[in-house]
Amino acid sequence: MKNVYILALAAYFLFSVCDASIKAAGGGSLSVFEIGFIVNMAAAAVLLTTRHPGERWRDFWITGRPLAIHARAFFGLVGSLCAIYAFTTIPLAQAYALIFLSPIFVTILSGLVLKETIGLWRWSAVALGFLGVLLVLRPGMQALQPGHLAAMLGGISTGFSVIILRQIGTEAKRTSILGMLLLYLLCLNGIVALVIGIRLPTPTQFLHLLMAGAAYGLGQWALIMAARRGNASQIVPMQYSQLIWAVTFGAAFFAEYPDGIAIAGLAVVGSSGLLTLVRELILQRRQHR
Repeated sequence: MKNVYILALAAYFLFSVCDASIKAAGGGSLSVFEIGFIVNMAAAAVLLTTRHPGERWRDFWITGRPLAIHARAFFGLVGSLCAIYAFTTIPLAQAYALIFLSPIFVTILSGLVLKETIGLWRWSAVALGFLGVLLVLRPGMQALQPGHLAAMLGGISTGFSVIILRQIGTEAKRTSILGMLLLYLLCLNGIVALVIGIRLPTPTQFLHLLMAGAAYGLGQWALIMAARRGNASQIVPMQYSQLIWAVTFGAAFFAEYPDGIAIAGLAVVGSSGLLTLVRELILQRRQHR
């Protein structure tokens, strides 16, 4: 069981390394599409060395739920572009605070799309999450930028991705889900980057982007290995370790020092997500009785 937690923590640490590396390579000199293409090329090189039992990457396009797979890839693409823009334009802690609203968006979308009943507990988690974001951002006390909107859209896109994955369940292969996402990311980012013009990254920027892609690919591998050894209730809470890495990397590499109120807000955001998770676990246990 310990291996599950170690693998999950390693996965989310690697995702944070990816985000910080993208921030280090950004700064406005490279377009989000060029960044996305290079990062996902490196990630694909890592992911293609892995294989799920009984599945082949060359057959990823064969699936019984093509519309759902394409929809998930679309929202994954939107979420990726929004996250890249957010990480390169606003502080890491603020970007994470907004992106980590995704469990709240999942709760809202569960009622609207899946017609699930949303009780007082889950609405309390929604309210708690928004309170945490207000503490981090304190609108009115600082200017909100397009990067804040991008981070929120990234969280919404992640929410839609989760809802679609819930609907798919085990009807689609993991290689189909990941393979279609990579196809969307590489094709659209590559085409748009060519159309608007490619600006050659500096050697340092290119190294950062390769590091980001490798970290993302290894993180996906670690997450898959964790999923094989455990379940969502063991893995999902580890995601909130990224809030700690956001503060740590922001301070260490980008001179971003959130004050006490902002750190408290991040803790509240994390608590809202964990509250939603606890409620889901309680419901699952009741269903299995």
